[in-house]
Amino acid sequence: MIRDETFEPACPVPATATDMVQLAHGSGGRAMEQLLDTVFRPAFGNPLLDRRHDGARLVLSGPLAFTTDSYVVQPLFFPGGDIGSLAINGTVNDLAMCGARAQYLSAGFILEEGLAIETLRRVVRSMQHAAAQAGVAIVTGDLKVVDRGKADQLFINTSGMGVVVAREAIEPQRVQAGDAVILSGDIGRHGIAVMATREGLGFESAIATDCAPLTEPVLALIAAGVDVHCLRDLTRGGLASALCEIAETAGLSINLVERDIPVREDVRSACELLGLDPLHVANEGRFVAFVPPGEAPRALEVLRRFAVAEGATVIGEVAPAPAGRVTCRSPIGGTHVVDRLAGDQLPRIC
Repeated sequence: MIRDETFEPACPVPATATDMVQLAHGSGGRAMEQLLDTVFRPAFGNPLLDRRHDGARLVLSGPLAFTTDSYVVQPLFFPGGDIGSLAINGTVNDLAMCGARAQYLSAGFILEEGLAIETLRRVVRSMQHAAAQAGVAIVTGDLKVVDRGKADQLFINTSGMGVVVAREAIEPQRVQAGDAVILSGDIGRHGIAVMATREGLGFESAIATDCAPLTEPVLALIAAGVDVHCLRDLTRGGLASALCEIAETAGLSINLVERDIPVREDVRSACELLGLDPLHVANEGRFVAFVPPGEAPRALEVLRRFAVAEGATVIGEVAPAPAGRVTCRSPIGGTHVVDRLAGDQLPRIC
């Protein structure tokens, strides 16, 4: 899986390492192998990874989808999730948005000198659990250690491959005027959960991330024969940025109805307190689907069978013009333009 000569634990890494065991920048392949044997291989072990080669030889058939992403969230752990589950689900979900079932992932780790072994174990266990839940195998990877202060504890890169099961392309270019815009559930929880933990904000109710794999509801839509024109998960920049990107790419307009966009009351209150717009706050377990208007009721019925999408609802429709514009009608009848997120309103949330 991983071969490098750039680091060595400050002391031998026993199978029962504690928080007192620290990673240190140094040399020594034996120490590297100890870390791989006690932390990574027990968690990620599978026939392809166990070959211990420079790469994995894969067998896939049909059209393939491929994606990659890096995760630098701070803090590493937050209510309902952590950087490990985020790295797995984020990549699995990107493949699902292409109409593909993820099969194989790679995982690259950049560790900061001084990171506690037990912290690494906790992240790796979370990744293993998330991968098992998503039905995906981690088959190759890499490990590097950098000087103290150069990586803020831990960064992860994951890449994924999957087989496309959708018969037609699922992409912004297929969006058509009249399409219904379906949102899979309430928005804003992930960004608020991370920010509240980072800043030590004590809200009356616990706000946990919505981080979850989205493959099953998406593939269920496809299996049911719903003509899915486009899918997009609502990560950085939230719902607003995702819809603006799709409207611009498709050359169409998207009209939303504000009262139909589900936002939990505690999330709404937190956003008001912090001066944030829920439409711009990141999510890690939510997506939008564009389908013909006549197929929206069936799409909702399919999505609501799954816990991660039980709050699915129609939030708007696609119009022919003006091209590239997203608008939202308020509860009192006024309409305003929705812009994508300018700058980085919530840094280090994924």
